[in-house]
Parts: sequence; structure tokens; C-alpha cells
Amino acid sequence: MFHCSRGVNAQTNWRMARQLHWTKVEREKQITGGGRKTTRRLARYALPYGWFIALAVVFLLGTSVLQVLGPLLSKIAIDRYLAPAPGSVMPWLEARLPADPAKGLLQICLIYAAALLIGLLLDFGQQYLMQWVGQRAMFDVRRDAMSRLQQLDLTYYDRNPVGRLVTRVTSDVDALNEMFATGIVTMLGDMLVLAFILVTMLSLSPKLTLLLLAVAPLVVLATKMFRRAVQAANRRVRTAVARINSFLQEHIAGMGVLQLFNRELDERNAFEEVNREHMEAYKESIHAYGWFYPVVEFCSVMAFAGLLAWGGYQVRDNSLSLGVMVAFFQYGMRIFRPIQDLSEKYNILQTAATAAERIFELLDTEPRITAPATPRPFPEAPHRVEFDCVWFAYKDEDWVLKDVTFTIEPGETVAAVGHTGAGKTTLASLLLRFYDVQRGSIRVGGVDIRELDPKDLRRHFGVVLQDPHLFTGTIGGNIRLGTERIGDDAVENAADQVNLLGFINSLPKGFGHEVKERGAGLSTGQKQLISFARALAHNPRFLILDEATSSVDTETEMMVREALGRLVEGRTSLIIAHRLSTIQQADRILVLHKGELREQGNHQELLALKGIYWKLYQLQYQDQDQPTVRPV
Repeated sequence: MFHCSRGVNAQTNWRMARQLHWTKVEREKQITGGGRKTTRRLARYALPYGWFIALAVVFLLGTSVLQVLGPLLSKIAIDRYLAPAPGSVMPWLEARLPADPAKGLLQICLIYAAALLIGLLLDFGQQYLMQWVGQRAMFDVRRDAMSRLQQLDLTYYDRNPVGRLVTRVTSDVDALNEMFATGIVTMLGDMLVLAFILVTMLSLSPKLTLLLLAVAPLVVLATKMFRRAVQAANRRVRTAVARINSFLQEHIAGMGVLQLFNRELDERNAFEEVNREHMEAYKESIHAYGWFYPVVEFCSVMAFAGLLAWGGYQVRDNSLSLGVMVAFFQYGMRIFRPIQDLSEKYNILQTAATAAERIFELLDTEPRITAPATPRPFPEAPHRVEFDCVWFAYKDEDWVLKDVTFTIEPGETVAAVGHTGAGKTTLASLLLRFYDVQRGSIRVGGVDIRELDPKDLRRHFGVVLQDPHLFTGTIGGNIRLGTERIGDDAVENAADQVNLLGFINSLPKGFGHEVKERGAGLSTGQKQLISFARALAHNPRFLILDEATSSVDTETEMMVREALGRLVEGRTSLIIAHRLSTIQQADRILVLHKGELREQGNHQELLALKGIYWKLYQLQYQDQDQPTVRPV
């Protein structure tokens, strides 16, 4: 029994090991295939600028040729004038050089200086062109990423932190710029330099060339190990950067709450853990660089030592010219430098590949809320809104709305009330099609909203939220919100109707008053009134007010309530509120409880039922008729 069990366990372990091996192999294949796919997709962003890249490659080719020319000129100067020796590698040039050593060396120096100057200009042109191409390509990538972010529905933002998305469009795109500007073409230049140098060295002395390349297998092995280490480190670094950005965005936005509850020390410790992950990931990369460069340097020194020893004997025996020996030392330095550069550029490519995977993952995310292939036109008046047996859950079957059915007639003002979490705000989100219902349907004018283009649907709605969002700019710009058809008179009239014009006129710049980030410098009530003016200026057919008066003081509420009568006049309106005082004049009130529509009617009818609405009313107003009792 023991031996049988042992044998079975051994066989199971072998199968598990084999499965893990093949899983690893398949994963490597997927990564390799994904890398090729990523490279092809990145190439598409460079294709529109192919002519500029081609010109940069021509400049690069010239620079590579000039890199080979220098040691050859040194060889000619030594073998022709300083230590004369037979043999010529550039007979067409040597035939035009004078016999006088002084004049000949001067001409060679001038040719060398001209080559350096031309190489400088070519290198500048190549760098400028590739930087320009990189910036243009990154502009296109950022534009596509921002366009995709605007297309994605709210479900995507529920799952992804803002800091992570900011990382995609900022630092990840910057990593791609490094690849375009200093990565691919520079690697091509290094390979061209290596190829030209090897061809020239073989033409000068095949034996010295083989001696110099004897350390190549060790360099290749070190490079392979370095690539693996850096690739893993770069992935960890990019993940850590995204976590840092997410942490900073969340805590900077909530700095007031953090300081209010004296959480500075705790959050500092929490950030230290996130920051430490980034540091540890970078340490792996530093460790790889720490051993790689000394290994390559050691290999180059060993090669030079062998070159000096064997080449020195050859020069002493007159079987090798001193000029060739000097040229080989210069070429040797040029050989190992591109190898180091190739490794560094590979690190850039790995960072860019990791960033590209994240960016393309964003670009490949398809929005769930899309327009149908042939959307129906928005129906003409009258526009009845119908919720027909609507079921909805944000996750799985954790239902937020359960079999909700009601109708809002054209021009009718309907309010929705209920305890927190009853599903009131969800009604507005579904009506605007930020989410799709799982069961049932929502119709506007008899047309299912899933048959309409979401942009066309939302164009007919004006929305005022509980937490008004103002953009950086001016007050007038926040009311107009980029809609060119809204003139200055319409903006001023909208502000007047919501009792905001007096406050705006009191400002030095009026409607041109600068609005800072998140509306800093304005009170909550002022920001809410600007949101009201924004909705009114767009003259929507439908109006949704989601807790629009819950954040304002009593005086401002009276101003808003006065404007509400004008705002809802002639419009089909849905008002979501906790304060029952703001919805008592509604034509009909919907009472939601735990996702179900439990009661509906006007204010007096619901009070007469003495049900959920009556209890809500009693909770809000029970203290108004009671005498104040002071503790003894």
C-alpha cells in the first residue's frame, strides 16, 4: 500500500511538473506572439511618417560609414608617414595624398575633421527626425487613448482606478516615445556600425578579427541573462508606477478628509509600502545593470590584452603593420560600445513593450454601451418615458432594481424617493443608458433606448447631480460647456432664471471669472446653481435632478426651488430627492424600497396611505411640531 501510494504520488508529481512546464512554454509562446503583435501595431503609428524615418535611416547610414573611416585614416597616417609599411586599404585616397609627411598628415587631419563635422550634422538630423516622429506618434497614441476613454461606459471606470488610467495616457506613452526616439533606429545604427566594422576588420586581418571576437560567446550569454532579468524588472516597475499614481490620485483628492481624521501618519506608512514595491522592482533592474556592464568591460579588456600580446609579436616580426594594430584597437573600442548600447536600448524596448501592452489593452477594450448598427432617430413629441419590468444589478444577480414598472407622461414631473440604496439614482443612470438593463426595457416615445444612439439620447436630457462637477476655465464656459449654439444672451438668461446673475455680476470679470480645479473658491451652493444654469442653457426636452438641492443651504434652496418651477415647465422631469420639501409639488411621487416600486401617487395621496412615504415624512418632520426639551 505504501509503495503503491508512493508510486502514485510520484506519478502525480511528474504530471504536475510536466503540466507546469508546458504551461510555461505556452505562456512564453503567448508573450512572444503578443510581442510580435504589439510591434506590428506600434509600426502602424509610425507608418504615416515613413518618409521621415527613411531619411533618418539614410542619415544613420552615413553616420555608420563615418564611424569606420576614422581608424582607417589612422592606419593610413601611421603606415604611410609615421612607420612606413606595405599594403593599402584605400588606394584611391592614398594615391591623392602627397609624399611629404607634413602635408600628408595635415590633409588626413583635415579629412578626419571634415568626417567628424559631417557625422555631427548627420547625427543631429537623425536625432531630430526621430524625436519629431516619436512626438507625432505619441500624439496619435494619446489621442486614440483619450478617445477610447471617452467611449467606455461607466462600468469600466467602476473597475479601474483613475490613477491607473492616468498612467496609461502619461508615463506609459512617454515610454513609447523613448522607443521611437532613441530605441529602434539607434539599435539599427549600432548594428550597422558593427557590421561595417566587422567587414573592415576582416579585410585588414582575419586572424586579429577572430582573436578580438573570441570573447563574443561570453558577451552573448551575459546579454541573454541581462535581457531576462531586465524584462521581469521592467514589468514590476510599470505595475508599481501605476499603483503609486492610483494612490496619489485618491489621497490628494481626499486630502481634506485625511487631515480631518488625522490619518497622515497611517497613510504615509501605507504609501511607504507602495513606494517600497517600486524601489524593490527598480533594485532588480539596477542589480542587472550592475553586473552586466562590468562583465562586458572585462570581456573587452581580455580581448584587448590578447590583441596586444599576439598583435605585438606580429608587429615585431614585421608580419603585421603598426597601423593595422592601432586601427584594431580603435575598432575594438567601437565594437564593445555598440554592444553595451544595444543592451541599454533593449531595456528601453522592454519598457516600451510593457507600456504598449497596457495601452493596447485599453485601446482593445470595447465599450458595452454602443449605438446599434442602424440607430433609430429620436422620436418626435410626445415623449412618454416608460420603465417596463426593469431588473438591474451592477454585479451578477445582486439586484438593485426588481421588476420596476412606471410611466412618465409628456410634461409630467415625477419624483423618486426612498431610503439610501433603494435604487433612485440607478433610475437616472439607466434612463441615460450609462448602464443597460438585464431584464425588461426602457422606452422613450415608444422606442427602446437600446435602439437609439446613446449620444442622440443624452443630447435631449439636462442633468443636475448632487455633487456638481466644474471644469477648469470660466463660469461662462462651464455653463456653455463647449456647445457653440449657446450664445452669451442664452448663458446670461439661464443664470438669471436660477437666481445666479446677481452673484456673477458682482465678480470683477463676470462670466469670465476663472474657475479653478473642482470649482475651488466657489461655495457648494454656487457650484450647484451653475449646474442648474448649465442644464437650463442647453434647453433640454427632459430634465433629471439627482439630489440637486441636498448640498445647499436653506436660503439657496429657496432660490433653487423658485427656479425649479421655471426649469421644469413644459419639460418631462424626473426628480430624485431625500428632502421631501422639494418634491411635494410633483405630479407624481415614486416610492422605492429595496429596489422595488412600493408606492406611487401625489403627496397627499401617499400621506393618506400611511405607508413608506408617510414614515419618511414623519422622520423628516416629526421634530418640527414637538416642543424642545432641554436636558436638566
